[in-house]
Amino acid sequence: MTTEILSPEPCRFNIVLVEPEIPQNTGNIARSCAVTGSRLHLVGPMGFKIDDAKLRRAGLDYWHMLDITHYDSLDQFTRLCPGHYILMTTKGRCYTDFEYPKGAYLIFGKETAGLPAAFLAAHNGRLARIPQVDEARSLNLSNAVAVALFEALRRHGFPGMKLDHTIKDTY
Repeated sequence: MTTEILSPEPCRFNIVLVEPEIPQNTGNIARSCAVTGSRLHLVGPMGFKIDDAKLRRAGLDYWHMLDITHYDSLDQFTRLCPGHYILMTTKGRCYTDFEYPKGAYLIFGKETAGLPAAFLAAHNGRLARIPQVDEARSLNLSNAVAVALFEALRRHGFPGMKLDHTIKDTY
């Protein structure tokens, strides 16, 4: 996988997927990033090729709007992207208890195992969880990203986003 380093211009938020395994989830997340102006960071190894048809189909026609960067490993990502990290996991405090500074990195682990234990331990005060019933393992990855991302955007008044839309009589 190649690594592309984009300019360090601040953006709304950064969504980081560490070793994603399911192309449809990543495609849905890519679409969420595109429509919110958020930057997507994909940390390898991934469970699919970036040109996977399922990935492309899930992202539909939004790929041209996507700001995306690839990294070979979590170590490479953390070296190249220092900043305010919020680790989304099934452990930790409720995600609504966190501050979401502009440009924060919302970091999500792979679907089957989450984030590595050593990474969680190194960022123990930054573990955020989405509440759920005890019997459930976790929320679907693309849904979890949407919940956390839109909470962060809401806190900042949805910067640069259209807040209302007039319905025109076009029936």
